[in-house]
Amino acid sequence: MLPAALAAMTEQLAVVGNASSLHRTGRAARRAVEESREKIARCLGARPSEIIFTSGGTESDNLAVKGSYWARRDGDPARVRLLVGVTEHHAVLDCVDFLVAHEGAKVTWLECTPDGVVEPATVRAAIAADPDSVALVSVMWANNEVGAVQDVRAIADVAHEFGVPFHTDAVQAAGHLAVDFEASGADLMSVTAHKLGGPIGVGALVARRDAKLVALTHGGGQERQVRSGTLDAPAIVGFAAALVEATGSIAEESARLVALRDDLIERAMAISPDIRPSGVWQRGDGVSRLPGNVHLLVPGCDGDSLLYLLDAAGVSCSTGSACQAGVPQPSHVLLAMGVAESDARGALRLTLGHTSTRADVDTFIEALPAAIDRARRAREANAS
Repeated sequence: MLPAALAAMTEQLAVVGNASSLHRTGRAARRAVEESREKIARCLGARPSEIIFTSGGTESDNLAVKGSYWARRDGDPARVRLLVGVTEHHAVLDCVDFLVAHEGAKVTWLECTPDGVVEPATVRAAIAADPDSVALVSVMWANNEVGAVQDVRAIADVAHEFGVPFHTDAVQAAGHLAVDFEASGADLMSVTAHKLGGPIGVGALVARRDAKLVALTHGGGQERQVRSGTLDAPAIVGFAAALVEATGSIAEESARLVALRDDLIERAMAISPDIRPSGVWQRGDGVSRLPGNVHLLVPGCDGDSLLYLLDAAGVSCSTGSACQAGVPQPSHVLLAMGVAESDARGALRLTLGHTSTRADVDTFIEALPAAIDRARRAREANAS
């Protein structure tokens, strides 16, 4: 967590009060929540009334996808088709699978380029095939594995031409890219605190006031009657503090992280000629790819072997989505980008953040050659 977020959350933790209660301590908690809502809205280019607090990105994605689908289908039974990017996070993909299996939904997967980008023309063609059946378009702002950034405004414009709402998962983008909800054209946008230096367990669905959603949970009717539950005031305060600090230093932090990222990628490629970055990568580019995202393909290795060997050397990394850690399957993102399954199994994902330094990059580069050598020997031994 960013120090400012940790301090703000710790201070609020010492204050008793349910933000839904009318007594003095309840009103004080409500004030903290609403002031935080205003800060978050300003940072994201939204109105305070558009911020619906949730437990994080997964819940926000579920509320956006399921809530929109049920609302649209209830209004028009023909609206059962979901248009979804093939490289989405499992918080979206598994929602779609559930709706297909249990709620009569149909899905059209939006294919991507070899760089992981969903082109607006792909969205247009998918909607135009049967526009009256579409309930929702969902394409993430920035990919959590390979860092590819989408043209969300162009995709939103295409969806709106056909009167279809558009959702974007901006969990990886908020606090790292210039995210402006109003300017993006999105109807629904998912964000979470822990990806930008805030606490784990709190996030938001940014939803236009005219967005129609069916609630997933029922109870006290908090958060516009679509997300019941006692609000976690300390976490929300920490979320707001983190977002204020992260968005206030985006330009400087982006430049710093891009320099570290590029140095890491180039030094890794120098170790072995067959190591290459996946997705969009151009030196100095913090727009087409997330500034702190490094995703390497290391042929001849199993990603899990590299992960454990590097972990023993003090480097925390993953082979794909952190939420899918421990699942010995090649990344669906890489397969969708056309990467061969054998190469996809040797994927390595590293994320640089506000605590990352050049010494961290040095540590990784020093540990990588031995890790590659042992991982390749292990694969050869297993194959024989």
